[in-house]
Amino acid sequence: MRFRAAFMLAAVAALFAVSAPAAAASDYPVRSITLVVPYPAGGGVDSMARVVALKLSDALKQQVVVENRGGGGGTVGTKFVARAAPDGYTLLLGHTGTISINPALYTNLAIDPEKEFAPIGLVASMPVALLAHPSFEGKTVADLIKLAKDKPGALNIGTSAMGTGGYMAAELFKTVAGVDVAIIPYKGTAPVMNDLLGGHVPVAFGVLPPALGNIQAGKLRVVAVTSKKRFSLLPDVPTFDENGLPGFDAVLHYGVLAPAGTPKEIVDKLSVELRKLVATDEVKQRIHMEGGDPLASTPEEYAADIASEAQKWGGLVKKLGLKVE
Repeated sequence: MRFRAAFMLAAVAALFAVSAPAAAASDYPVRSITLVVPYPAGGGVDSMARVVALKLSDALKQQVVVENRGGGGGTVGTKFVARAAPDGYTLLLGHTGTISINPALYTNLAIDPEKEFAPIGLVASMPVALLAHPSFEGKTVADLIKLAKDKPGALNIGTSAMGTGGYMAAELFKTVAGVDVAIIPYKGTAPVMNDLLGGHVPVAFGVLPPALGNIQAGKLRVVAVTSKKRFSLLPDVPTFDENGLPGFDAVLHYGVLAPAGTPKEIVDKLSVELRKLVATDEVKQRIHMEGGDPLASTPEEYAADIASEAQKWGGLVKKLGLKVE
């Protein structure tokens, strides 16, 4: 009798162990969700996260709270989410830098994004732009290449910190164009913009949102954007592909991820809602105003995108021998 009772208790416990996660997934969400931004407030990743959080809160009928966990070039917040409980209540607003560049760049990162995250879906893409001080004599990418080849090593190009989208775009330009230029990485976007505005560096690679006001005021000029298609907010600005470097592409991708092991039912539910909100005119407009273009996907498409971007940018990091301890 004791054996039979023990067996029955074990069977009941096993049944609850299997059914509890399924029930939790079907009821999801029952409380607020944290969307982690692995950078301080105010940047491009933070802006995208707040667009997503606001509309996802409405769709899920639970508050989605943005939490900034900056540090280590995005590695601190990324690690935090990778180690969080896989229950759908801690998510990451990831982008090309944290997911595809950092794993190759940081020697002690100890994270494999393709294994430690469950992709939910892409949200937006954002091109990097080649910005110039109005006094810079070059008007096109072809002009820039000619100037660099006429005076090897003399041209300084500003970027934000090593490993960021602007920095990697500059390195890709240097490699593809075959030019000898000095890439000057600054500690952040603000310092490089200040030096560009002051004419201390003639050109810089950077994302558009911090520069849009100065572009509209005529204090900065956009030579070209690094996307394959022209950027919707600046339709008169040519691409690198049109403007001297066919096939050149250096675009940052933004998306939402959960810790690996998150139930598929939760991932799929979030993905469906994410695709719905990215398709709305309101969110499209918000993304445009933040300097990006809407880019929706399924979890499987985002996983393929992560693998492709890691091969592209991680390969360039390794080729150049870039390392951050």
